[in-house]
Amino acid sequence: MKLHQLTNTPGSTHRRRRVGCGVGSGHGHTCGRGNKGMKARSGGGVRPGYEGGQMPLYRKLPIRGFSNFKFHVEYALVNVGDLGKISAKEIDAAALAAAGLIRKNDLPLKVLGTGEVTRAFTVKAHKFSGSAREKIEKAGGKVVELAPVAAAAKAAEAK
Repeated sequence: MKLHQLTNTPGSTHRRRRVGCGVGSGHGHTCGRGNKGMKARSGGGVRPGYEGGQMPLYRKLPIRGFSNFKFHVEYALVNVGDLGKISAKEIDAAALAAAGLIRKNDLPLKVLGTGEVTRAFTVKAHKFSGSAREKIEKAGGKVVELAPVAAAAKAAEAK
């Protein structure tokens, strides 16, 4: 059997239902939605979690823990093994973004320790993992830690 010989199983395909074409069409008047109610209205439908007026499960369950998201800082991450792909002696967020190793350079930069460092270079970032710092310095490179993100945000706020 070849691909061009394949056919649909009889009864598996149906004509498109043409609704709202008058009472004589078989799908006129209420157009298959029944009579009245939330599901009959345009844009209507039952939202997720709704249990017909009964107290929904998500409201019955106790709230546990707390969210510290207010203080969460998202970093642009790069591994030390990827830094060797850049020929520049001095590597910062702008150079990494130009090389396509990070998407945006508006996020603070963190260097992680996966991979090997084969040459010496200066890396400027907001944070370094311990192993990344160790590998860069061991290869004869230099680590420049920029101002912490929270401090930089407060300084910008004060201006």
